[in-house]
Amino acid sequence: MRGSSRRPGHSSKSGVQCHGTAPTKVDAGPDSNIQKIASQAGLGAFKKVTMVSLGCAKNTVDGEVLLGDLSRSGFDITLDEDETTDAIVINTCAFVEEAKNESIEAILRATQMKAEGKTKKVIVTGCLGQRYNDTLAEELPEVDMIVGFENYGGLSNNLRASLDPNGSPISPFAGTDQLTGFPTAPAPINTSRVQVGSATVPFRSEWGRYRLTPNHTAYIRVAEGCDHACTFCAIPGFRGKFRSKPWASLLEEIKYMAESGVKEFNLIAEDTNQYGTDRRDDKNLARLLREMGKIEGVEWIRILYAYPSYFTDDLIQAIAEVPQVCKYIDIPLQHISNLTLLRMNRPPRKHTEDLLNKLRDRIPGLVLRTTFISGFPGETVEEHKELVKFIRKFKFERLGDFMFSEEDGTPAAQMDDQVDYDVREARRDEIVSIQQGISERFADTCVGKEMEVIVDRIEEDEEGGRTMIGRTRDSAPDVDPIVFISDPEDPSVPTAQVGEIRKMKISGAFLFDLEAYPIA
Repeated sequence: MRGSSRRPGHSSKSGVQCHGTAPTKVDAGPDSNIQKIASQAGLGAFKKVTMVSLGCAKNTVDGEVLLGDLSRSGFDITLDEDETTDAIVINTCAFVEEAKNESIEAILRATQMKAEGKTKKVIVTGCLGQRYNDTLAEELPEVDMIVGFENYGGLSNNLRASLDPNGSPISPFAGTDQLTGFPTAPAPINTSRVQVGSATVPFRSEWGRYRLTPNHTAYIRVAEGCDHACTFCAIPGFRGKFRSKPWASLLEEIKYMAESGVKEFNLIAEDTNQYGTDRRDDKNLARLLREMGKIEGVEWIRILYAYPSYFTDDLIQAIAEVPQVCKYIDIPLQHISNLTLLRMNRPPRKHTEDLLNKLRDRIPGLVLRTTFISGFPGETVEEHKELVKFIRKFKFERLGDFMFSEEDGTPAAQMDDQVDYDVREARRDEIVSIQQGISERFADTCVGKEMEVIVDRIEEDEEGGRTMIGRTRDSAPDVDPIVFISDPEDPSVPTAQVGEIRKMKISGAFLFDLEAYPIA
């Protein structure tokens, strides 16, 4: 849906919530001197490691934490996937068939590099490894280690031991956690090829990351796992039961990230607005938004991956009232026909419509993002038309669409009346085409307005031209339209710099994307 909006010479990742981000700056936490310490300890030459991180924002956080562990353990991190290294970590995704195929291709590229002598070890982490570890181990003997969530904390020591069996490991967990104050201990060396374990694991501190996002924006995981039983989704089976991140640890993480230069905080979970419902206190998402609004340096807060439940009046009021909260909510709805929703085991249409209308009524200027599934088993022509009619009428500002994917072990994969692939594709394409028109018209309504824009990066084209790229509050990283930023028309106004949030005049629209220049 997005690719056609790009000017010649510019590119964008396509798809919906299923890609990592381009790195611009790193933050490995306060142990930045670890390599000097390691050298003084006589640990020898540093080992070089790179990571290919695929999948959703939750996987991005996992990848950042893993790289932070490796960096603090003395590894030299490179983000050039073609560089010769001692190890390649493939942080995989297993959300839908397309994502699984992308992960397999990345693993095969890494094993080919190993065969060519460009790396020594291939490590598989992420959801594909968690879900299909035995199959991967059997069919890909070139993979040296498959590591699941429960064993992420031991990866740095285990990889060092694998590369240098006679070396002395150092652990990023020896001593006391600098934020929580809890004592930590080195994980014992594990030489097993498959190290997976449970999907439902306790939270670790996630402050000490080697950042894969630009320094001014970050994903903050508030919860993990899912207790819902959507018939099409396999995530609960490999991400575990729902659990909220501990309150104190979460706030300290946010404070640390703000102090390190993060201005935009994108809150994520399987169901972000469910945060805190598994505890018997008032430490929920509404209170978190209000507390974040008091933290110096927090300028934008965005809610991603919200379930169409758990929207209390207090939460809606907090979104409307806290100035740092972007009036933007991502709520994957999947469908609108009651019969399809029943087969999906999702909330019914009336609940959804009542919620959407309440949100728009009570949150002025709200931008809604959603995703739908086309070609779900049993979806009739009439049910598809019902969805199309709803999309035309409601006019979501942001929308993506997946073709149904038969996921192993899910009830939907075993349902009768599977829809032909070409029908799924045609229905998906129709919805995408309709949404393109809606998104173009929404972009047109922004022209002439003064809006805040966060400056993300500078892109270079093949001719050596440079263009500054940003986003408004109405756009999340990676999945939404962008802003092409030009120099100020007033020479007294400073030129925009990467990482700034600037007031800009929207001067034009290029399909879904905007053009703007700084005015203050």
